[in-house]
Amino acid sequence: MYESLLGLDPVKINFSNAGSFLLNIILAFIMFGVALGIRPAQFKQLALSPRPVVLGVVLQFVLLPLITFLLVLLFSRFITPTVAMGMILVAACPGGNVSNFMSSFSRGNTELSVTLTAITTGLAVFMTPFNFSFWGGMYVRFISKRTELLQPLEIEYMQMFETIFIIMGIPVILGVLCSRYLPGIANKLTKPLQYLSLIFFVALVAVMFINNWQLFVQYIHYILIIVFIHNLVALSTGYGVATLFKQSERNRRTLTIETGIQNSGLGLVLLFNPKIFPPDLAIGGMLFVTAWWGIWHIISGLTISSYWHRKELKEPTLSPLKSKR
Repeated sequence: MYESLLGLDPVKINFSNAGSFLLNIILAFIMFGVALGIRPAQFKQLALSPRPVVLGVVLQFVLLPLITFLLVLLFSRFITPTVAMGMILVAACPGGNVSNFMSSFSRGNTELSVTLTAITTGLAVFMTPFNFSFWGGMYVRFISKRTELLQPLEIEYMQMFETIFIIMGIPVILGVLCSRYLPGIANKLTKPLQYLSLIFFVALVAVMFINNWQLFVQYIHYILIIVFIHNLVALSTGYGVATLFKQSERNRRTLTIETGIQNSGLGLVLLFNPKIFPPDLAIGGMLFVTAWWGIWHIISGLTISSYWHRKELKEPTLSPLKSKR
C-alpha cells in the first residue's frame, strides 16, 4: 500500500487556474452565507449554557487534530508523508456549513450547530494555520527521525493565515454586518445562498474528479479506506466525548456531526495556493485525501443523519443550547 501511494506524490491534478479561482469564490460565498445566519441571540445563549459549545470547540480544534496526529503515527508504515499531511490539513480545517442542515435533519440541536459554526469559522482564521503548522511540524520531525523525507515539507504559517483571512474572515465579517444592519435582505438570502454555494462546490469537486478519472480509478481504493477510517474516528470521537460529558442525545448528535464534517473546501483552496504549496512540490497525496473528504463526509453525514432522523429521541426537547446535567 505504501509503495502504491508513493505514486500519488508526483501526480499533478488536472485543475486549471480558472478552476482554482472559482473554488476561492465559491468558498467565500459559502462563508458569507454562513455568516448571514449568525444572530447575536446565539451568543447570549452561549453565555447561559456554555458547556456544549465549549465541548464542540475543543473537539474541533484540539481533540480532532490530536487524534489525527496519533492516527497518522499509528499508520505511518502504511501511508506516505503527503497522505498523512493531507489528513492533518483536513483535521485543522473548521467544520463544514452543511453540518447545520445535517444536524437539523438528524433531530439534533440546530441552534448549537449554528452557534458552533459561527464560533469555529471565526477561530479558524487563527486555529487552522496554527494546528496545521503545529501538528504538521510535529509529524515532519517524527518522520524525519525514522526515514529521509522524499521532499522538504515546510509550512508557511503567515501565508496560510493571510489566505484564510481573505477567503473566510472578510466574507464572515461582511455577512455578520449584513445580518446586523440589513436583516430583511439577510433573511431572504441565507438559505438560497447556502444551498447554491454548496451545490456549486460539490459540482466543482465532481468536475475535478471527472477530469482526473484515470488517476481516481487507479488510487481511490487506497484513499477511500484512509478517509473512511479517518472520518469514522472523527464521528466516533464526537459522539464518545459528548457521551462522556453526559450531554443530551440532541447535543450528542450535533457534536458528532460537527466533529465529523470538515470544511475540506478550505483545504483545497490552501493546497492550490502556489504561495503556500509551490507548484514544484509533489503533494498529490494531500490533494487526493482532501478532495475525497469533500465528497465522502457528505455521504457519511447524510447517512448518519438519515438514521437519526428515523430514530426517535428518548428524551423531551430541551431549550436551544441546554443539556442534561
